[in-house]
Amino acid sequence: MTSQVSSTAEQADGAVVGEQRTAAGAKDVRRLDRVIIRFAGDSGDGMQLTGDRFTSETASFGNDLSTLPNFPAEIRAPAGTLPGVSSFQLHFADHDILTPGDAPNVLVAMNPAALKANLGDLPRGAEIIVNTDEFTKRAMQKVGYDSSPLEDGSLDGYSLHPVPLTTLTVEALGEFDLTRKEAERSKNMFALGLLSWMYHRPTEGTERFLRSKFAKKPEIAAANIAAYRAGWNFGETTEDFAVSYEVAPAAKAFPPGVYRNISGNLALSYGLIAASRQADLPLYLGSYPITPASDILHELSRHKNFGVRTFQAEDEIAGIGAALGAAFGGSLAVTTTSGPGVALKSETIGLAVSLELPLLIVDIQRGGPSTGLPTKTEQADLLQAMYGRNGEAPVPVVAPRTPADCFDAALEAARIALAYRTPVFLLSDGYLANGSEPWRVPDLQELPDLTVRFAQGPNHALDDGTEVFWPYKRDPRTLARPWAIPGTPGLEHRIGGIEKQDGTGNISYDPANHDFMVRTRQAKIDGIDVPDVEVDDPDGARTLVLGWGSTYGPITAAVRRIRKEGGRIAQAHLRHLNPFPRNLGTVLERYGKVVVPEMNLGQLATLIRAKYLVDARSHNQVNGMPFKAEQLAAALKEAIDD
Repeated sequence: MTSQVSSTAEQADGAVVGEQRTAAGAKDVRRLDRVIIRFAGDSGDGMQLTGDRFTSETASFGNDLSTLPNFPAEIRAPAGTLPGVSSFQLHFADHDILTPGDAPNVLVAMNPAALKANLGDLPRGAEIIVNTDEFTKRAMQKVGYDSSPLEDGSLDGYSLHPVPLTTLTVEALGEFDLTRKEAERSKNMFALGLLSWMYHRPTEGTERFLRSKFAKKPEIAAANIAAYRAGWNFGETTEDFAVSYEVAPAAKAFPPGVYRNISGNLALSYGLIAASRQADLPLYLGSYPITPASDILHELSRHKNFGVRTFQAEDEIAGIGAALGAAFGGSLAVTTTSGPGVALKSETIGLAVSLELPLLIVDIQRGGPSTGLPTKTEQADLLQAMYGRNGEAPVPVVAPRTPADCFDAALEAARIALAYRTPVFLLSDGYLANGSEPWRVPDLQELPDLTVRFAQGPNHALDDGTEVFWPYKRDPRTLARPWAIPGTPGLEHRIGGIEKQDGTGNISYDPANHDFMVRTRQAKIDGIDVPDVEVDDPDGARTLVLGWGSTYGPITAAVRRIRKEGGRIAQAHLRHLNPFPRNLGTVLERYGKVVVPEMNLGQLATLIRAKYLVDARSHNQVNGMPFKAEQLAAALKEAIDD
């Protein structure tokens, strides 16, 4: 879904502005500047689909948005239980926003478990829409309710809307040849229709989507559309909803261009394809399915027309082995995984360091250790990416900051890998991978030229005048070795994990040669050309907040809140984590305090302290969820005042 805008602006990620009321027939319409909605129910209730469709229509309407899907690790989690609750949060606004929001203004709870699991996040006065059909005595007792929260007064501080969603859906589908159980499955579409009416969302896109999704089952498509329309009509006609809301498009928040809603994994996939086209190389993905990285494998498998070849291997080791073989053969090679897979791939990553071949290792981080929290987010693989191999095996590390930025980060990782002949880590995470936001589709002219020159013939003259090919004769500027396509006459050379002799590439056990090769590989990484880190410091602050990866949105929202209240704070965010930008040390020296928020126990802070001897203060969170802007702002204000 794309939309076109033509102007720019930036506003604070703040509260709802003053409401304006206008009569609209029998209903009132209130104008808001932003709304946070959370859909919650069993993992089989279709909450992710509901949230995704509401998001798509919101994107087509032109609002700025940010999403937070949150779901169990099990394919079908225990129904009606707290661990089985699946939710989807959407924050949309008429101005520039950065996070999915701290606290929902609206909760749609499909059952008692969904209500209980999410009620603690709601501020007083929030609207709650509950499916009363699911609030049976047994269902409530299952999650620890001794009495009905809909009747015992425990929800008196909220705006409660009891709606028999299941009954209304079944009644709306009475004309269809469906069993009751089949009809009940469409209750999420009824809820979507109701919320679409409440917030004046477009409907045509969702109806097209349903017709396409169920093209081979037109009866099911028609039933879902009927349920969707029934939800809309219910909002329009019932007295329970006397008010609807308008959130104007955010045209002023965006530079001119064509926009679409995009998730981090989708943006990353498109970035990899764009990199292969800009390099004029076939794209090869060797991968083993793992949450939350599997979507990249699914997406790339759809694009054979762009020269993409995907291989779903039998395990993680085979996946990276195949990718490294493809790199040797002249492809832009990629392997995708999460933290547990990186552990299995570590030996082959070391081999790629020794062979000095371009290879992208995409790590979509999740909660650990071991299997950990497969569907939750974390930033705890940074030290693993930096040091998780035997021997001195330096690897560049790049991290995107937002879902849309995953596209640019993929291009940057490919640039480094191809130019310097090295494996490169791209560290995304579950929050970025599954979250979404508007993305401006770039013009082809904006993309970097990644053209690669392969070795063409002999590159070294011996003392007797004979010309030979030396696979480790380096480019003096980048220290990259030649990339020779196998089978090219005259370019035969050895590969393998045993140490190479400088220049010739022959096996060498010479201590001096090993020392030279280790230091040269490190110097190559240290010498990678990366942009200087930019500092946002309009007021000459004494405190700097330094972040990396997906903490960008919450940090920036927190910084805006502090500045809005008159506080002074500087902000910098790192995309390149190895090597660090060359000006980072100078930047850090300018500030009396440096605070590093991370979704780990202080990994970047450890690196900063070790390299720059700066007393960086960690602010850490490892609960599987992204930071909330309000909590982060409070921690930063405490650091400023300390």
